[in-house]
Formats: sequence, structure tokens, C-alpha cells
Amino acid sequence: MSLRGMESDVSQNSSDHRNQERLIILLSNPLSAFIILSNLFIIIGIVFNKKLHNTANYFFLSLLFADFFTGVLLPCIPRMKFSKDLGYYGCFFAFISPNFFFLSFLANLLMVHYEKYLCIIYPLHYREIWVHRFVPLSIFLVWTLPLVFSCLPLLGWNNWKNNYTCSYKQVFPNAYIYLETYGVVIPSILAMSFITIKLLSVARKQLKEIKKLHRSVQREVVTEIERQMDLRYAKCIAVFSLTFLICWVPYIAFLQVSVLLIEKYEISLWIVLTLTCVGSGSAAVIPVILGLSHRQYTELWRNLCKKYCKSRCTPKGNPTSHHHDIKSKDETLEDELTAVK
Repeated sequence: MSLRGMESDVSQNSSDHRNQERLIILLSNPLSAFIILSNLFIIIGIVFNKKLHNTANYFFLSLLFADFFTGVLLPCIPRMKFSKDLGYYGCFFAFISPNFFFLSFLANLLMVHYEKYLCIIYPLHYREIWVHRFVPLSIFLVWTLPLVFSCLPLLGWNNWKNNYTCSYKQVFPNAYIYLETYGVVIPSILAMSFITIKLLSVARKQLKEIKKLHRSVQREVVTEIERQMDLRYAKCIAVFSLTFLICWVPYIAFLQVSVLLIEKYEISLWIVLTLTCVGSGSAAVIPVILGLSHRQYTELWRNLCKKYCKSRCTPKGNPTSHHHDIKSKDETLEDELTAVK
């Protein structure tokens, strides 16, 4: 090959690399910023609302922190496909840290689903179950177990050779990737899907019993309350289906493409990078969807917005302002009594 041909190949490779970096920035950075800001928004809403300081929300806070760090390292995940000029410890840190936070995100998400399952299926014995009695231990486990698993390559399970550049092939053996994909990640996704389907079936049975009792009183007349309950149940099914299709399906597709690359199938790097950015980012959006759909988690911000709007809209020296303050306090008391009921 001539010198001019070699120079053209080098320039073509550098041009492709710059275009791939632009693709990663275009897809990963907006998702990363959205996940970081949304998690901070929900975390502040929970931390500064004393009514939300309970077991279930402690688990959800742990999930939000894991998702926050996943969002911070989200642009690093597609860059794991590239080789790096790093030393031994720097190389392992660059590859292990994104893997650890994503595994901790999955472990925390599974724990949130499991805690909700226990609370609904065993309401009378829930306080006696170890998940509720030993909350710090449970949170410690969902962070420690992913850390131990992600550090296995650092402890010796790797393909590291001094004469090779730093790449994910040197850090993660094929057996490790197979074990993580089919032994940890996909079973966790299936377990969370099973728990959600089980909870929906329990809600369906309770809905039928409520409607049966209601119709016995209303002489089998379908009321507006029943229509509203059916509509809420349909919304729950729609949200679960859309979440699975939009968030989990791209991530599962990304996992399968990664396995095909191990089997040395010819797949364009552009497709791999796109699936990596979209798949990992879409999975990390799930806690944001769960948090923003919970009205209590955004209650602090809604109250601040109401106070700000009132202070801006109410003129100074208005004689009716005291009356409005009394009315707002009464409405707040009424809302609290309704929540207790």
C-alpha cells in the first residue's frame, strides 16, 4: 500500500471517529441531562417533604440516587466500544464504574418492585418481613452486590495483557458478559415484569369485588365511580405496556446486539452505538416516569408554585387576602383528612 493510501485511511478513520462522537453527544447528552435534572427534582421533592419519610420512599430514594449516577455516566456507556490509552487501574475504573452504577440501578429498581409486591400481597404481615424491619441492610445489599459483581474483572476475571490497548474485550471476558446478560440483567427485567403483572391482577380482583359490593347497594346500576375505576385500571395497563415497549425493549435489543458482537456477527458500529445510547438511556428513564407519576413526590414543587403565583397575583393591602388564607388552610386540612381516609 502506498503512503498516500495509508494517509487517506487514517484520515477516513479519524473522520468516522469524529462522526461517531457527534452521534454519541447528540443521543446521550440530552438523555443524560434529562435524567440528572429529573432525579434531582424528585429527590428534593421527597427529602424536604416529611410526610414521605417512610420505608417505601427510602427505597425509592436509593433508586433515584442510583439512577442519578447512571445518568451522569450515561455518555460513557457507548464510549466503552472504543479503545482507550489508559493504564491498568485507569482502564478498569473507566469500564467498571458505568457497569457498577447500571447494575446498582437495576438492583434498586428490583427492590422497589419487590417491596411494593410485599406491601400489597402481605399487608398484615408486611411490618414483620425483613425488608421492612432492616431497611439499611436491604439498601446496603442492593449497592454492595452489584459492586462485588462488577469488580470481578478487577479481582482477576479478565483478559488483560500488557501489550494490548485498553478495551472492553480486555476487561470483560465473554463468559462474564454472558453471565451478566442472561444470569443477572434479563432475569431482573423478567422478575420486575412478573411482579407488575401480578399486582395488576390483584388490583383487577379487588376492583371486581368493589364493583360487586357497589352494585349490590346501587341495584346493579353502573355509576360514574365505576367508570372512573375502570378508566384508572386501563391507564395502569397502558402505562405498563408503554413503559415496557419504550424503555425495556430497546435495552433488551442492545443486550442482544452486544451478544451477537461477541459471536463475531458483522454489525455496523453506527447501529451498535445508536442502540447503546437509546437502550441504556431509555431504561434509565423508568424511575423518572415512576417518580413524576406520583403526585406526592411533586407536591412540594406544586405548593411552591402556588405560593409564588399567589404572591405575584395578590395585590398588596387587599382586604380579602386574610379570607383567602383562611380558605386555603381549610382546603389543606380537608385534603389531609381525605388522604387519611
